This record gives sequence, structure tokens and C-alpha cells, in this order.
Amino acid sequence: MGNNSLAPLYRFDVFKADVRSGELRKAGERLRIQEQPFQVLVALLDRPHEVVTRDELRQRLWPSDTFVDFDHGLNTTINKLREALGDSASSPRFIETLPRRGYRFLSDVERIQPEAPAGGDPSEAPTYEFPAVSQLDAKASIVEGGSIQPSPKSYHHELPEIHPRTAATLFAVLQAMYVVFYAIALWRLDEAGWRMERYLGISARTVIITVLVSSAIGLALRLYTLSQIAVRYRFLGRNFHRIFPIVLVVDVVWAFSPFFLIHLIGIGLAFAASAALVYSPFAQRVLAKLAYPSER
Repeated sequence: MGNNSLAPLYRFDVFKADVRSGELRKAGERLRIQEQPFQVLVALLDRPHEVVTRDELRQRLWPSDTFVDFDHGLNTTINKLREALGDSASSPRFIETLPRRGYRFLSDVERIQPEAPAGGDPSEAPTYEFPAVSQLDAKASIVEGGSIQPSPKSYHHELPEIHPRTAATLFAVLQAMYVVFYAIALWRLDEAGWRMERYLGISARTVIITVLVSSAIGLALRLYTLSQIAVRYRFLGRNFHRIFPIVLVVDVVWAFSPFFLIHLIGIGLAFAASAALVYSPFAQRVLAKLAYPSER
């Protein structure tokens, strides 16, 4: 990589993108943004109001010797960039999608080019080049049978493509679902205890204590996440990752809650519902990553 002391700085709306430092700021506040979304942003800022094709972005992000799911990877990168800018694909302020062609930056952009050092020849000044993504996190290899296997560092390409708002809504629904579980179990606590003792042979006392303790912890966790979703707290994805071990333990305990209804749904459906609930904490973790991608 050459000297990047003459890398430009871009200003648009209330944002400032510094290519030299790789930073994006909004009204002076530094935003969290990964390198791939920042590279796409610079490509669009360099040609505002012009169409930057998907192939041009592919060449910029992934060298020709890198094997990735390009379409999925680029769509994910654009979603992350829109999330950082607070933009929307349906009513864009900054990034317009031209189906099957590429993208166009809609806002006016001011490009500020630093002056060359005294005594230097500006025409000979090296230009800034981003490091190849293949050296960072998009490297992949071909395994036996001809299939493509991304390296562990490119795990984010394996996430499903979904709009962050949709992911946040699904994440909130799951939190609310558990609140309902806790409320019903606490309301019918005595009944839940003797039914578990009758059908599964678990002491009613043990069931009641377990429900009381786990629901108290679960309610605190769920009210926290729901309140942060309501105020659109942008660090929720990072914070949920930190408390995930506690969520996992509580949710695995509550995966047995369908057995409270064994007299209505039978043991077969109770087992099926329990298996689905065991997966729930992992689904929540994925949704948190998708809803708050800039914080991973």
C-alpha cells in the first residue's frame, strides 16, 4: 500500500468520510462501520449522481482469485452501509438501487483533497489503495467436490439476507413471546407444579422454585431488550452478544415449558415444541446480528 497522506476527505449532508483514516463521522461523532461498507461508500462518493455498477464494486471488494457468493455479499454490504447512514432502500436519501445494474449516490458531495507536501510533485503523489478484502475477511477456498467453502473470517456472508428493521421486529416478537410465557406460568404456578409432578414425576416444589427464579431473571432480560429496541439503542446487538450466555441458560430451561400443556397437546407435540424452543436463543442471536450489523 502506498502513502495515503493525500487521500481525499468527502463531505455530504451531516456526514464526513475520511479515506485516510477509514472513518465515517456524523455531525462530528464517529460511526461504527466495517471496511467493506466503507469501501463501497468511497466508491459511490467518488462518482456522485453516477451509476456505479455491481461489477465495478465486485472488482473493488473481491479480487478475481477470490471465491465468494458475490451477490449475497454485496447485498449484505449495502444493507450495512444503509444502516450506518440511516438510509432506506424503499425511500433512499443517499443510496439508490438500480436493479441488476448497480447503485447511485443521490446527495451532493464535497471532495476535499489535501495539499501535497512542500517540494513534492502532486502528479507523482501515490494514491491511496484499500487493502484487498481477500487479505482481510473474504478469502475462500475450493474443497473436494468443487463446492465453495468460505474461510471462518467471512462468516458474515453466511447470514441470511434480511432488512435490519425486519430482523429487529422478529427479535422483539421473540422477546415479547417469553414475557407472555413468564406471565402465564406465574399466573398458573401451582397448576404447573402439580401437572409436571403428575406427568413427568418432577417434584412440584422443584418446578415452582425453578419457574420463580428463571422467570425473574428472564423478565429482567426481556424488559431490558424490549426497552432498548423501543428507543432504537444502536449498541443493543453488541450488548445482547455479551449477555447471550445468560439468555441461553434461561431459554434452555424454558424450552421445557410446553410440557405444562401436556394434558392438552400430548407428549409428542410437547417434545416438538420443546425442540423448537431450544433453538430459540440461537435464532435471537442471529437476529440481533442482522438487526444491528454495525455493532458486531
